[in-house]
Amino acid sequence: MEHHIQVRNGNPYNWSINDFELGRYLGSGKFGKVNVAVEKSTGFVVALKIINKTLAKREKMCNQVLREIEIQFHLRHPYILPLYTYFHNSENIYLVLEYAGRGELFTLMKQQPHMRFEEQYGAKYLFQVCSAVEFCHRNMVIHRDIKPENILLDIEGNIKLSDFGWSIQVRNNTPVKTLCGTLEYLAPEVIRRQGYSFETDNWSVGVLCYELLVGSTPFHALTEKEVLRRIVKADIEFPDHVSVDARDFILSLVRLKPQDRLPLALAKTHFWIINNAD
Repeated sequence: MEHHIQVRNGNPYNWSINDFELGRYLGSGKFGKVNVAVEKSTGFVVALKIINKTLAKREKMCNQVLREIEIQFHLRHPYILPLYTYFHNSENIYLVLEYAGRGELFTLMKQQPHMRFEEQYGAKYLFQVCSAVEFCHRNMVIHRDIKPENILLDIEGNIKLSDFGWSIQVRNNTPVKTLCGTLEYLAPEVIRRQGYSFETDNWSVGVLCYELLVGSTPFHALTEKEVLRRIVKADIEFPDHVSVDARDFILSLVRLKPQDRLPLALAKTHFWIINNAD
């Protein structure tokens, strides 16, 4: 299908919204929505992200949208949601994405008996997340918004890293200083605006692991000020059900100094992953 969408009948093809039949609504963002859609000539099901140009301009997010398209279009990996193609008209920009039939990882987590995953499932998902994010880093991309809501599941139950709206491609290893992302997932160096790099994603992977196994983030608090205080101290407490090995995995990533965080290539082969992932 990807080849068909990029090259139709052997030639480049200018897609339009008339080539798709819109289906059910999947969700929305600040300046757009996502629907299931069917490509009429093949019956192939995709997710169609519809971004309103006027809203994007009003929010001064045009550059961010263009960056999202540029980055996601060129990232091809089994655990990254592929952007097949994109087109626009006078009102909207349309992104044609793979349809991840089982929805958000966050939703699945909340459907579990204790609203958290058993470690065998958590380890499987973390192996796949580490693989996807490591691939991003090899291509000089920092995702900057890793969280369960931005991880989708395909029909076979494998993850698809998505939502590259905050991602950035690093040039010449220049430190980044933009404060962005989701509060409880921010690394200390992001909060302090000291300049950060790929290791901020490693921190977020550790926070993600904690949330999947516990059902909440490690730095959750009643006020934003208290969340920030806990983050900059790496103040983590574990409930009794989290295994010693899982704690070791999380603490190897959630470290105050970026250079001390476990590289994702090694995180994939951590003994907790090896002993638990299906």
